[in-house]
Amino acid sequence: MRPISNPNSMLISGSWATARDGGERRVVNPYDASLLATVAEASATDVESAVRAARAAFDEGSWAAAPTVRRAGVLTATADALQQHREELALLETLDTGKTLAESRMDVDDATAVLRYYAALATTDAGRTVDTGRPDAVSRVVHEPVGVCALITPWNYPLLQICWKVAPALAAGNAVVAKPSELTPLTTIRLFELLQERLAEAGAPDGTANLVLGPGAVGAVLAEHPMVDLVSFTGGLASGRSVMRAAAATVKRVALELGGKNPNIVFADADLDTAVDFALTAAFLHSGQVCSAGSRLLLHRSLHEEFTAELARRADLIRLGSGLAKETETGPLISAEHRVKVESHLAVALAEGAVLRAGGGRPTELGLQDGYFLRPTVLDGCRAEMAVVREEIFGPVLTVETFEEEDEAVALANDTPYGLAGAVWTQDAGRGERVAARLRLGTVWINDYHPYVPQAEWGGFKQSGTGRELGPSGLREYQETKHIWRTVSPAPQRWFAG
Repeated sequence: MRPISNPNSMLISGSWATARDGGERRVVNPYDASLLATVAEASATDVESAVRAARAAFDEGSWAAAPTVRRAGVLTATADALQQHREELALLETLDTGKTLAESRMDVDDATAVLRYYAALATTDAGRTVDTGRPDAVSRVVHEPVGVCALITPWNYPLLQICWKVAPALAAGNAVVAKPSELTPLTTIRLFELLQERLAEAGAPDGTANLVLGPGAVGAVLAEHPMVDLVSFTGGLASGRSVMRAAAATVKRVALELGGKNPNIVFADADLDTAVDFALTAAFLHSGQVCSAGSRLLLHRSLHEEFTAELARRADLIRLGSGLAKETETGPLISAEHRVKVESHLAVALAEGAVLRAGGGRPTELGLQDGYFLRPTVLDGCRAEMAVVREEIFGPVLTVETFEEEDEAVALANDTPYGLAGAVWTQDAGRGERVAARLRLGTVWINDYHPYVPQAEWGGFKQSGTGRELGPSGLREYQETKHIWRTVSPAPQRWFAG
């Protein structure tokens, strides 16, 4: 792919625009550090223009008042467009993130499913009637759009994450300003090209969907802007705290998905071959750059030696390379800076007594020297108090802890500030359900890892965030709830005698 120079890469009030101050950013391929594109980088003035455009579009009222079937039609048509451009989008996603082409195709399909789910849900969201106990009164609870929504997304799943947010936001009748990660903006730009065409065809006012590009400072302006009614952010814990602080000044709605340190619990009766296979996928898919990655492996002590030996053997066999190559099983980390950060976590872990069983360094194979690669790493002998066990690393690093009893496994799994996801492996159905009920996690898989569907809520307990994405609750995040009471035949009450 030849590098693209696209200064008109921000969508503001229905038109594609450059940065007012001429700001630009280079987007590079993490596989070989080659230049993919040069795009606009917003200033505070650009963000102001985008927010004002969204405010004007929402306050004009026609999109929020449009029949739900019209809003659903935009989402359905955009979903169809994603499938029509599936290979193009998958290629962009792989070049931008480094993940395999197979993963990127799945992301396009999953994004399509999310758009279609919210298109269908929007047409059935009629509110409810409340029984007042009075024959002369009608009471209804209805759901209305929040207003202007800032949507801030991460670099690991750029297309999928923006669809998780934009689909319910537009289905509910809001106006949006999106800000993707500055590292991986290309599929979001393409999505908004497709989306804007469908919004225009449906007669939505200019500014219903806006896109600004840039680093975290751009997101900070959105989070604190008084004309923004809701900010939905997916990313790291420190950035999430900053978003929450910035939003507090105007008491705007906040939805945060902030990652996790996710336990994968394997009991003695689990099928070893299957559990090992899933442990590899849980930890090393997309080089561990997944918020729900199973980065903490909790093994029953009787399994420890055999399981860890096989896990390490297979981890050392994982094939790194270009996401475009069929033989590649996982790709690079997103940037040189991120790789250094992960390597610093490894150094601390080894200093604290962790035992290196696999990986731990950069690959030496020919052709991988220019990219941001790190071998899948297995650290044994880990303890709950270690930094590598408690802090989210967001890289291909799997820690191994052991337990004896069920209560100990649950205590270890819950001994974390996070609470996003995790898994339980056992052939005892009762134990699986019992442990799942005790885990303080937003998603628990029993004898599986990573699957999700748009119909089921996604989000975490504790410091993994607030609110939920996907499912009916994902739509509610972008709605206000209103109670409307109507007295059918009003008459004087004579509460006061005069």
